[in-house]
Amino acid sequence: MSSEAPALGVAAPAASKWRGRYGWTLLTVAIAGFIALPIVVVTAHVLMPAGEVWAHLWATVLQRYLTNSIGLVLGVGVGVTLIGVGTAWLVVMCRFPGRGVLQWALLLPLAVPTYVIAYAYTDLLQYAGPVQSGLRAFFDWGRNDYWFPEVRSLGGAIVLMSLVLYPYVYLLSRAAFIEQSVCALEVGRTLGRGPWRLFLTVAVPLARPAIVGGVALALMETLNDFGAVQFFGVDTFTTGIYRTWFGLGEQAAAAQLAAFLLIFVFILLALERWSRRQAQYFHTSSRYRELPQYQLGPGRAALACLACTLPVLLGFLLPAGLLLAMHLREGDPLFGSRFLTYAGNSLTLALVAAALAVALAVVLSYAVRLQRNVVSTWSARVASVGYAIPGSVIAVGVLIPLGWLDTRLNQFMSGQFGILPGLLFTGTMVALVYAYVVRFLAVSFNTVEASLGKITPSMDAVSRTLGKGAGETLRRVHMPIMRGSLLAAAILVFVDVMKELPATIILRPFNFDTLAVRAYELASDERLAQASTSALTIVAVGIIPVILLSLAMSRSRPGSQ
Repeated sequence: MSSEAPALGVAAPAASKWRGRYGWTLLTVAIAGFIALPIVVVTAHVLMPAGEVWAHLWATVLQRYLTNSIGLVLGVGVGVTLIGVGTAWLVVMCRFPGRGVLQWALLLPLAVPTYVIAYAYTDLLQYAGPVQSGLRAFFDWGRNDYWFPEVRSLGGAIVLMSLVLYPYVYLLSRAAFIEQSVCALEVGRTLGRGPWRLFLTVAVPLARPAIVGGVALALMETLNDFGAVQFFGVDTFTTGIYRTWFGLGEQAAAAQLAAFLLIFVFILLALERWSRRQAQYFHTSSRYRELPQYQLGPGRAALACLACTLPVLLGFLLPAGLLLAMHLREGDPLFGSRFLTYAGNSLTLALVAAALAVALAVVLSYAVRLQRNVVSTWSARVASVGYAIPGSVIAVGVLIPLGWLDTRLNQFMSGQFGILPGLLFTGTMVALVYAYVVRFLAVSFNTVEASLGKITPSMDAVSRTLGKGAGETLRRVHMPIMRGSLLAAAILVFVDVMKELPATIILRPFNFDTLAVRAYELASDERLAQASTSALTIVAVGIIPVILLSLAMSRSRPGSQ
């Protein structure tokens, strides 16, 4: 007895010390593995044989998927760059009527999912819609007497996605322009360059990393889109994955299509990183003065006001008004009965996913704060890569391992106990929540990490002197300080989950619908007026994070450091 006591007394502190040194790092590795599993599964299917189905896809539709995806990316890239960069420069550098309102109103289209704006504009611009009906009645035209652009086309998808996704570029470009000093522009003036040449040759190069970052975010959302391209009949890799999995029942072929889409995403990420390394522009003066705000004359002020108002009008006000009009005219006949079930499903999924994402983000960010080693840093990077991966790719990557787990579990339970528990993972909300956390963990992690980084390390030191461990310090010191940021992170994830469509359609349990799925199914059946109720609800929820961003922007001033 006496000989064992010292051994126990030594082992306990050693184990505690080991946990203190490596425990948080192991947590980051575990979370990174949890998040990376679907991506690894999809990537591993690249070299797996898919048989005749893959040959059929290669010979028939793969070229169309590739062409449409590239065309969509290029078109939306140009559109969001022109709108986002142009409007950001105008609200930062110029004074014109309405500028104070427009600088935050330009964010409003973020509240509108791409599939929602597709439904709204289709109802407005289709042959039986009010625009074409009004033209025929006014000019007494017949069906073949006039030409009207087809909204349900690749070109229509490009225009509408650009109207919804440009705020990514606007937000980052505006911040980059605000950080620029007037000293850099004065050098350009001494060289005889006018305002437009200064914009193109000085301001834009200085802001290039931010611009490219915003464009990359917009293009990732473009590749992720399912509802709008499916509704418009534009075949992309996302629609192909859905058809191959559910139409043909081919798991390997769907995974290989997902891997092709993953290649697109990695190319975008690589280009964004390369652009950051290539953009070696610096302020060489230590003097900083605020950027001047040029008072525009009446004519130019009207043009500037129009240029900034049109994106808000076309990207938010008009589609929201159309949805409201359709809802008041007809709306969802299940509103008030089964509609509450759809809303309840959406709210439940969003709340659970938001809570898990924020909890994991807190663990990740705190682990990196405690132990800034290579393992923790890279684990955090891997865990935050999910936002760049389209929902359809994540859905395929989630279904394969969880389906394997369900099969093995059923085999074991049947052999050992003679019972079949059924689909415990792929047939329940577990798969959906898993996919949401994989995709949106980065949203909460970035918010939490930024908030935690503002807390002085001296608070950790004081807590340790009082005998508090790392976990208790996090719970009793840091989390109360970060309460506002934790709420903001939860709201952002909540709204993203409410809007998410590709993963929801693929992974939802049988007879389990959300507001997004309800809107998609009604619109697919050409019942756009009935789909307006669900779509309008999603837009209303999406306004919440936009209001938060707008409040943050209203507190920022040009030239502030």
